[in-house]
Amino acid sequence: MPSTLEGQITMEKTPSYFVTNSAPKRIHSMARDIKLIIVVRNPVTRAISDYTQTLSKRPEIPTFEVLAFKNRTLGLIDASWSALRIGIYALHLESWMQYFPLSQMHFVSGERLIVDPAGEMAKVQDFLGLKRIVTDKHFYFNKTKGFPCLKKPEDSSTPRCLGKSKGRTHPKIDPDVIRRLHKFYKPFNMMFYQMTGQNFQWELEEDGNSPGSRD
Repeated sequence: MPSTLEGQITMEKTPSYFVTNSAPKRIHSMARDIKLIIVVRNPVTRAISDYTQTLSKRPEIPTFEVLAFKNRTLGLIDASWSALRIGIYALHLESWMQYFPLSQMHFVSGERLIVDPAGEMAKVQDFLGLKRIVTDKHFYFNKTKGFPCLKKPEDSSTPRCLGKSKGRTHPKIDPDVIRRLHKFYKPFNMMFYQMTGQNFQWELEEDGNSPGSRD
């Protein structure tokens, strides 16, 4: 990490930290007072998004339905497949809670970050002890991408949107597989809600593969 002057905050983003077993201990050894921000989304949608990204690079891979099950006839889900294992958030959070209190963690809803980016950013700024500088006027929704873009309200420069690797339409997944995955994740989600004190309401999403779903 670079040197940080008094009054500055240094931020670094690596999604794999949250699911890497050795990360909590190493980060605690480096900076035990660090503040941690974790962005989570419906684990079913997250898994399909993960698969969509991989499919774009390796079109020869098996279908999502094949990879998701050890035995589809028996309904045995393959939780060792990384796309599915990452979404067992309670499992990963347990490792972090061995080293950090919840007061040093802030959980961002990936769904709300899309529909209300300013609202979620207000919470992040409060968590970091910053003034609420980033507000509604800094965002506009890009219908093509399906995500909000960041803009500078004081000038007319081109808004900053997510790159080409984001915004891909998800492949159509068998609805029965979606239902089975929701059932698989439900107890883990309930545990995660209890651990964080937040209800992300993922169980209200009946279809994690709606036509507008994007990665």
